[in-house]
Amino acid sequence: MLTELGLDVTAEAVYRAMLSMPSADIAALAGELGSSTVAVRRALDELSGLALVRPSAQDPGRLWAVSPDIGMEILMARRQAQLTAQQERLDASRAAAVQLIAEYAELTPETRQPGVEQLVGLDRIRDRLVSLTHGTKEEVLSFSPDSVLTDAAIAASRPLNEELLGRGVRMRTVYLDSVRNSRPTIEHANWLAGIGGEVRTAALLPIRMLIVDRSTALIPVRSDDTAMGAAVLTGEGMLTALHALFESVWAGAQPLADAPACGADGLTPQQATAIRLLAEGHTDEAIAKRLGVSPRTARRMANDLMERLSARSRFEAGVRAVQRGWLPSHV
Repeated sequence: MLTELGLDVTAEAVYRAMLSMPSADIAALAGELGSSTVAVRRALDELSGLALVRPSAQDPGRLWAVSPDIGMEILMARRQAQLTAQQERLDASRAAAVQLIAEYAELTPETRQPGVEQLVGLDRIRDRLVSLTHGTKEEVLSFSPDSVLTDAAIAASRPLNEELLGRGVRMRTVYLDSVRNSRPTIEHANWLAGIGGEVRTAALLPIRMLIVDRSTALIPVRSDDTAMGAAVLTGEGMLTALHALFESVWAGAQPLADAPACGADGLTPQQATAIRLLAEGHTDEAIAKRLGVSPRTARRMANDLMERLSARSRFEAGVRAVQRGWLPSHV
């Protein structure tokens, strides 16, 4: 049964019948399956939407069932896209919840939530980072959604990183895929990996954060202005959610030493994310910001994807991406 891959019982039965009886028309299929022609037509519409049947090149007016190896690859890619989108929505929800907590860290002491401390200004944030570093015993996890690291940020982080790794602390860092295009950033990431740090990249990061020993997390109050302030979180529930978020992203991220791998659909993680953002109606500027690339690069990426899909508009690109299994049908 292929219901787990998104194919209902009737559609699967029609697909199997078409494979065994390539020349059968709708009436013949209905007779073979003991079903109505209306049900068969509805199943054919579903199969057509999934690209499991297509117009016959040899016999105009008839539909042809694609071979099972191609059909199952289409269904698997579509299901994978659905699972990926579902996980991304879960990750985004976790990140949004934590960001909301951080934004309200400025509440008065009488109403402030336990386990939340506010840091105002870059100096206080850096002081707390140094304090956390000195107190770290086992592990540091971080998301760094920067396409380019500044020289100042690199210079400030290196002594802390060396101290941590020198004490046997495990460090895992996830950067955006776009850092692979920034020589200073990739040199720093390679340096970090060279002294024992573990570095991966992902097409998209839900939030900037640092988790120390699974007991303390530091996230910016404003994602668009990290120098404005940060929240230090120590609540058990919040740390559990943040740690789950990190592990989810880490599992899908690519080791720095490897080139970003293409999925079953032939897309890199960055391209797959771009087509999803494109289908959701994001502008080139918004896509560029999320991916950590320039608007020009985002525009070129969008045009390339539209060309691969033979789409004349972004709406059509979204429709064709769903048909190819690049995107789940609800996007």
